[in-house]
Amino acid sequence: MKAVVITQSGGPDVLQIEERPTPIPNPGEVLIKVAAAGLNRLDIFQRKGNYPAPQGVPQDILGLEVAGIIEALGDGVTRWQVGDRVCALLGGGGYAEYAAVAEGNCLPIPANLTFEEAASLPETYFTVWSNVFDRCGFKAGESVLVHGGSSGIGVATIQMVTAMGGEVYVTAGDDAKCAFCEKLGASRAINYKTESFKEVIHIATNGRGVDIILDSIGDDYTANNIASLADDGRLVHINTIHGKDVQIDLALIMHKRLTITGSKLRTRHTGFKTAIAQQLEQHIWPHLSSGKIRPVIYKTFPVNRAADAHRLMESSAHTGKIVLTF
Repeated sequence: MKAVVITQSGGPDVLQIEERPTPIPNPGEVLIKVAAAGLNRLDIFQRKGNYPAPQGVPQDILGLEVAGIIEALGDGVTRWQVGDRVCALLGGGGYAEYAAVAEGNCLPIPANLTFEEAASLPETYFTVWSNVFDRCGFKAGESVLVHGGSSGIGVATIQMVTAMGGEVYVTAGDDAKCAFCEKLGASRAINYKTESFKEVIHIATNGRGVDIILDSIGDDYTANNIASLADDGRLVHINTIHGKDVQIDLALIMHKRLTITGSKLRTRHTGFKTAIAQQLEQHIWPHLSSGKIRPVIYKTFPVNRAADAHRLMESSAHTGKIVLTF
Protein backbone atom coordinates (compact mmCIF):
# COMPACT_ATOMS: atom_id res chain seq x y z
CA MET A 1 0.00 0.00 0.00
CA LYS A 2 1.00 3.65 -0.37
CA ALA A 3 1.58 5.61 2.85
CA VAL A 4 2.76 9.09 3.80
CA VAL A 5 5.98 8.47 5.72
CA ILE A 6 8.12 10.69 7.96
CA THR A 7 11.54 10.24 6.36
CA GLN A 8 13.21 12.17 9.21
CA SER A 9 12.20 14.71 11.83
CA GLY A 10 11.70 18.17 10.42
CA GLY A 11 9.49 20.42 8.32
CA PRO A 12 6.60 19.45 6.05
CA ASP A 13 8.88 18.39 3.21
CA VAL A 14 10.07 15.34 5.20
CA LEU A 15 6.69 13.76 4.39
CA GLN A 16 7.03 11.45 1.40
CA ILE A 17 4.86 8.73 -0.15
CA GLU A 18 6.41 5.27 0.08
CA GLU A 19 5.28 1.67 -0.24
CA ARG A 20 4.56 -0.16 3.02
CA PRO A 21 3.10 -3.62 3.74
CA THR A 22 -0.68 -3.63 4.01
CA PRO A 23 -1.64 -4.32 7.65
CA ILE A 24 -3.22 -7.65 8.56
CA PRO A 25 -5.98 -7.24 11.16
CA ASN A 26 -5.32 -8.99 14.46
CA PRO A 27 -8.12 -10.74 16.36
CA GLY A 28 -10.71 -8.14 17.29
CA GLU A 29 -9.54 -5.72 14.59
CA VAL A 30 -10.90 -4.61 11.23
CA LEU A 31 -8.97 -3.51 8.15
CA ILE A 32 -10.23 -0.23 6.70
CA LYS A 33 -9.65 0.83 3.11
CA VAL A 34 -9.06 4.51 3.84
CA ALA A 35 -10.97 7.12 1.85
CA ALA A 36 -9.97 10.13 3.98
CA ALA A 37 -7.80 10.95 6.99
CA GLY A 38 -8.06 13.91 9.35
CA LEU A 39 -5.13 16.12 10.35
CA ASN A 40 -4.45 17.03 13.97
CA ARG A 41 -1.97 19.26 15.75
CA LEU A 42 -0.32 16.17 17.24
CA ASP A 43 0.67 15.15 13.70
CA ILE A 44 2.80 18.30 13.52
CA PHE A 45 4.47 17.55 16.85
CA GLN A 46 5.22 13.97 15.81
CA ARG A 47 6.60 15.04 12.43
CA LYS A 48 9.01 17.37 14.23
CA GLY A 49 10.16 14.59 16.55
CA ASN A 50 8.48 16.01 19.65
CA TYR A 51 5.71 13.43 20.13
CA PRO A 52 6.75 9.82 19.52
CA ALA A 53 4.05 7.30 18.66
CA PRO A 54 3.13 4.76 21.36
CA GLN A 55 4.36 1.22 21.06
CA GLY A 56 2.39 -1.09 18.80
CA VAL A 57 1.50 1.47 16.12
CA PRO A 58 3.47 2.59 13.04
CA GLN A 59 6.26 4.91 14.13
CA ASP A 60 6.75 6.69 10.81
CA ILE A 61 3.17 6.92 9.47
CA LEU A 62 1.08 9.74 10.89
CA GLY A 63 -2.70 9.81 11.22
CA LEU A 64 -5.03 9.46 14.22
CA GLU A 65 -8.40 9.34 12.46
CA VAL A 66 -9.73 7.88 9.23
CA ALA A 67 -12.92 7.11 7.38
CA GLY A 68 -13.47 4.43 4.79
CA ILE A 69 -14.89 0.98 4.06
CA ILE A 70 -14.15 -2.18 5.99
CA GLU A 71 -12.08 -4.44 3.74
CA ALA A 72 -11.40 -7.42 6.04
CA LEU A 73 -12.24 -8.73 9.52
CA GLY A 74 -9.92 -10.18 12.13
CA ASP A 75 -10.97 -13.22 14.13
CA GLY A 76 -13.71 -12.58 16.68
CA VAL A 77 -15.12 -9.39 15.14
CA THR A 78 -18.86 -9.40 15.73
CA ARG A 79 -20.27 -5.97 15.02
CA TRP A 80 -18.96 -5.09 11.56
CA GLN A 81 -19.18 -6.63 8.11
CA VAL A 82 -17.02 -6.20 5.03
CA GLY A 83 -18.37 -3.19 3.13
CA ASP A 84 -19.51 -1.21 6.19
CA ARG A 85 -18.79 2.54 6.13
CA VAL A 86 -16.94 3.54 9.31
CA CYS A 87 -14.76 6.20 10.84
CA ALA A 88 -12.18 5.25 13.44
CA LEU A 89 -9.76 6.55 16.06
CA LEU A 90 -6.22 5.22 15.60
CA GLY A 91 -3.03 5.29 17.61
CA GLY A 92 -1.25 6.11 14.33
CA GLY A 93 -0.95 4.97 10.74
CA GLY A 94 -3.90 6.81 9.24
CA TYR A 95 -2.06 8.52 6.38
CA ALA A 96 -2.15 5.30 4.35
CA GLU A 97 -4.36 3.39 1.94
CA TYR A 98 -5.22 0.83 4.63
CA ALA A 99 -5.38 0.93 8.43
CA ALA A 100 -6.06 -1.79 11.01
CA VAL A 101 -7.94 -0.78 14.16
CA ALA A 102 -9.83 -2.38 17.04
CA GLU A 103 -13.49 -2.87 16.13
CA GLY A 104 -14.62 -0.99 19.24
CA ASN A 105 -12.77 2.14 18.14
CA CYS A 106 -14.89 2.37 14.98
CA LEU A 107 -18.17 4.22 14.59
CA PRO A 108 -20.73 4.03 11.77
CA ILE A 109 -20.72 6.92 9.33
CA PRO A 110 -24.12 8.64 9.38
CA ALA A 111 -25.78 8.37 5.98
CA ASN A 112 -25.79 12.15 5.48
CA LEU A 113 -21.99 12.51 5.89
CA THR A 114 -19.23 12.15 3.32
CA PHE A 115 -16.03 10.23 4.01
CA GLU A 116 -14.18 13.54 4.33
CA GLU A 117 -16.64 14.81 6.93
CA ALA A 118 -16.53 11.54 8.86
CA ALA A 119 -12.72 11.51 8.89
CA SER A 120 -12.76 14.87 10.68
CA LEU A 121 -14.66 13.51 13.68
CA PRO A 122 -12.90 10.83 15.75
CA GLU A 123 -9.85 12.52 17.31
CA THR A 124 -11.63 15.74 18.24
CA TYR A 125 -14.93 14.19 19.29
CA PHE A 126 -13.30 11.47 21.39
CA THR A 127 -11.07 14.12 23.02
CA VAL A 128 -13.91 16.51 23.84
CA TRP A 129 -16.16 13.77 25.18
CA SER A 130 -13.39 12.26 27.32
CA ASN A 131 -12.39 15.57 28.87
CA VAL A 132 -15.47 17.81 28.99
CA PHE A 133 -18.19 15.20 29.47
CA ASP A 134 -16.44 12.35 31.30
CA ARG A 135 -13.52 13.88 33.20
CA CYS A 136 -15.23 17.20 33.98
CA GLY A 137 -18.75 15.79 34.28
CA PHE A 138 -20.51 18.35 32.12
CA LYS A 139 -24.23 18.72 32.82
CA ALA A 140 -26.92 20.50 30.81
CA GLY A 141 -27.11 24.16 31.79
CA GLU A 142 -23.39 24.51 32.48
CA SER A 143 -20.98 26.82 30.66
CA VAL A 144 -17.70 25.92 28.96
CA LEU A 145 -14.78 28.07 27.80
CA VAL A 146 -12.57 26.53 25.11
CA HIS A 147 -9.37 28.14 23.85
CA GLY A 148 -8.81 27.98 20.10
CA GLY A 149 -12.48 28.07 19.21
CA SER A 150 -11.94 27.84 15.45
CA SER A 151 -9.72 24.75 15.70
CA GLY A 152 -11.00 21.21 15.27
CA ILE A 153 -11.27 20.84 19.06
CA GLY A 154 -12.98 24.21 19.37
CA VAL A 155 -15.54 23.50 16.64
CA ALA A 156 -16.35 20.12 18.20
CA THR A 157 -16.72 21.65 21.66
CA ILE A 158 -19.05 24.40 20.46
CA GLN A 159 -21.35 21.98 18.68
CA MET A 160 -21.28 19.13 21.19
CA VAL A 161 -21.84 21.29 24.27
CA THR A 162 -24.63 23.38 22.73
CA ALA A 163 -26.33 20.22 21.42
CA MET A 164 -26.24 18.81 24.96
CA GLY A 165 -27.78 21.91 26.53
CA GLY A 166 -24.76 23.98 27.52
CA GLU A 167 -23.34 27.42 26.77
CA VAL A 168 -19.95 27.92 25.14
CA TYR A 169 -17.43 30.76 25.22
CA VAL A 170 -14.31 30.67 23.07
CA THR A 171 -11.10 32.51 22.35
CA ALA A 172 -9.80 32.97 18.80
CA GLY A 173 -7.05 34.90 17.04
CA ASP A 174 -8.95 37.40 14.87
CA ASP A 175 -12.37 38.93 14.39
CA ALA A 176 -13.24 36.72 11.42
CA LYS A 177 -12.59 33.58 13.44
CA CYS A 178 -14.62 35.01 16.31
CA ALA A 179 -17.55 35.67 13.98
CA PHE A 180 -17.24 32.12 12.64
CA CYS A 181 -17.42 30.69 16.18
CA GLU A 182 -20.45 32.76 17.12
CA LYS A 183 -22.24 31.74 13.93
CA LEU A 184 -21.51 28.13 14.86
CA GLY A 185 -23.17 28.59 18.26
CA ALA A 186 -20.73 30.17 20.72
CA SER A 187 -22.39 32.70 23.02
CA ARG A 188 -19.33 34.95 22.94
CA ALA A 189 -16.07 34.69 21.02
CA ILE A 190 -13.13 36.62 22.46
CA ASN A 191 -10.31 37.94 20.28
CA TYR A 192 -7.36 37.14 22.53
CA LYS A 193 -5.14 39.61 20.66
CA THR A 194 -7.33 42.61 21.51
CA GLU A 195 -9.33 41.50 24.58
CA SER A 196 -8.67 39.92 27.97
CA PHE A 197 -10.66 36.70 28.17
CA LYS A 198 -10.67 36.97 31.97
CA GLU A 199 -12.35 40.38 31.83
CA VAL A 200 -14.83 39.37 29.13
CA ILE A 201 -15.83 36.20 31.01
CA HIS A 202 -16.26 38.17 34.22
CA ILE A 203 -18.63 40.62 32.52
CA ALA A 204 -20.47 38.04 30.43
CA THR A 205 -21.21 35.82 33.44
CA ASN A 206 -21.95 38.68 35.88
CA GLY A 207 -18.86 37.77 37.88
CA ARG A 208 -19.79 34.12 38.32
CA GLY A 209 -17.29 32.57 35.89
CA VAL A 210 -17.66 29.44 33.77
CA ASP A 211 -18.08 25.87 34.98
CA ILE A 212 -15.49 24.18 32.74
CA ILE A 213 -12.42 25.35 30.80
CA LEU A 214 -10.83 23.17 28.11
CA ASP A 215 -7.27 24.41 27.69
CA SER A 216 -4.51 23.46 25.26
CA ILE A 217 -2.31 26.51 25.92
CA GLY A 218 -0.95 26.27 29.48
CA ASP A 219 1.70 28.73 30.73
CA ASP A 220 0.46 32.35 30.75
CA TYR A 221 -3.21 31.33 30.37
CA THR A 222 -3.27 29.39 33.62
CA ALA A 223 -3.78 32.19 36.16
CA ASN A 224 -6.54 33.76 34.07
CA ASN A 225 -8.16 30.35 33.60
CA ILE A 226 -8.33 29.87 37.36
CA ALA A 227 -9.70 33.38 37.83
CA SER A 228 -12.36 32.72 35.17
CA LEU A 229 -13.79 29.59 36.81
CA ALA A 230 -16.96 29.59 38.88
CA ASP A 231 -17.10 27.96 42.30
CA ASP A 232 -16.66 24.18 41.92
CA GLY A 233 -15.29 24.82 38.40
CA ARG A 234 -13.11 22.39 36.50
CA LEU A 235 -10.02 23.15 34.41
CA VAL A 236 -8.81 20.37 32.11
CA HIS A 237 -5.58 20.51 30.10
CA ILE A 238 -5.07 18.60 26.86
CA ASN A 239 -1.88 20.33 25.71
CA THR A 240 0.66 22.94 26.80
CA ILE A 241 1.47 24.84 23.60
CA HIS A 242 2.83 27.89 25.45
CA GLY A 243 4.60 25.89 28.16
CA LYS A 244 4.06 23.48 31.03
CA ASP A 245 5.69 25.26 34.01
CA VAL A 246 3.26 27.60 35.77
CA GLN A 247 2.60 29.33 39.08
CA ILE A 248 -0.87 29.01 40.57
CA ASP A 249 -2.73 30.55 43.49
CA LEU A 250 -3.52 27.61 45.75
CA ALA A 251 -5.58 29.80 48.07
CA LEU A 252 -7.93 30.73 45.23
CA ILE A 253 -8.24 27.07 44.24
CA MET A 254 -9.22 26.15 47.79
CA HIS A 255 -11.58 29.11 48.13
CA LYS A 256 -13.42 28.23 44.92
CA ARG A 257 -13.17 24.43 45.41
CA LEU A 258 -11.68 24.04 41.94
CA THR A 259 -10.56 20.88 40.18
CA ILE A 260 -7.51 21.04 37.91
CA THR A 261 -6.88 17.98 35.78
CA GLY A 262 -5.64 16.86 32.38
CA SER A 263 -5.30 13.88 30.11
CA LYS A 264 -3.74 12.38 27.00
CA LEU A 265 -5.98 10.18 24.90
CA ARG A 266 -3.54 8.59 22.49
CA THR A 267 -1.85 6.31 25.02
CA ARG A 268 -5.04 5.06 26.66
CA HIS A 269 -5.98 1.42 26.18
CA THR A 270 -8.43 0.17 23.58
CA GLY A 271 -11.20 -0.52 26.10
CA PHE A 272 -11.09 3.07 27.35
CA LYS A 273 -11.54 4.38 23.81
CA THR A 274 -14.28 1.85 23.09
CA ALA A 275 -16.25 3.16 26.07
CA ILE A 276 -15.99 6.69 24.65
CA ALA A 277 -17.14 5.46 21.24
CA GLN A 278 -20.23 3.95 22.84
CA GLN A 279 -21.08 7.23 24.57
CA LEU A 280 -20.58 9.20 21.37
CA GLU A 281 -22.80 6.85 19.40
CA GLN A 282 -25.53 7.13 22.02
CA HIS A 283 -25.43 10.87 22.71
CA ILE A 284 -23.77 12.67 19.79
CA TRP A 285 -24.26 10.54 16.67
CA PRO A 286 -28.05 11.20 16.60
CA HIS A 287 -27.27 14.94 16.36
CA LEU A 288 -24.96 14.24 13.42
CA SER A 289 -27.65 12.19 11.69
CA SER A 290 -30.23 14.94 12.20
CA GLY A 291 -27.89 17.68 11.02
CA LYS A 292 -27.96 19.53 14.34
CA ILE A 293 -24.21 18.94 14.48
CA ARG A 294 -22.36 19.30 11.19
CA PRO A 295 -18.66 18.67 10.60
CA VAL A 296 -16.77 21.75 9.46
CA ILE A 297 -14.14 21.05 6.78
CA TYR A 298 -11.88 23.97 5.93
CA LYS A 299 -9.96 22.31 3.11
CA THR A 300 -9.15 18.90 1.69
CA PHE A 301 -5.87 17.87 0.08
CA PRO A 302 -5.04 14.80 -2.02
CA VAL A 303 -2.68 12.55 -0.13
CA ASN A 304 0.28 13.47 -2.33
CA ARG A 305 -0.02 17.02 -0.99
CA ALA A 306 0.26 16.08 2.68
CA ALA A 307 3.14 18.56 3.10
CA ASP A 308 0.89 21.41 1.91
CA ALA A 309 -1.80 20.31 4.35
CA HIS A 310 0.74 20.47 7.18
CA ARG A 311 1.85 23.93 6.12
CA LEU A 312 -1.74 25.13 6.29
CA MET A 313 -2.22 23.65 9.74
CA GLU A 314 0.98 25.27 11.01
CA SER A 315 -0.15 28.64 9.67
CA SER A 316 -3.29 28.49 11.87
CA ALA A 317 -5.17 30.21 9.06
CA HIS A 318 -7.87 27.52 8.98
CA THR A 319 -11.25 27.37 10.69
CA GLY A 320 -12.35 23.79 11.21
CA LYS A 321 -10.66 20.63 10.03
CA ILE A 322 -8.09 19.83 7.34
CA VAL A 323 -8.49 16.44 5.65
CA LEU A 324 -6.40 14.25 3.33
CA THR A 325 -8.21 12.30 0.62
CA PHE A 326 -7.21 9.01 -1.00
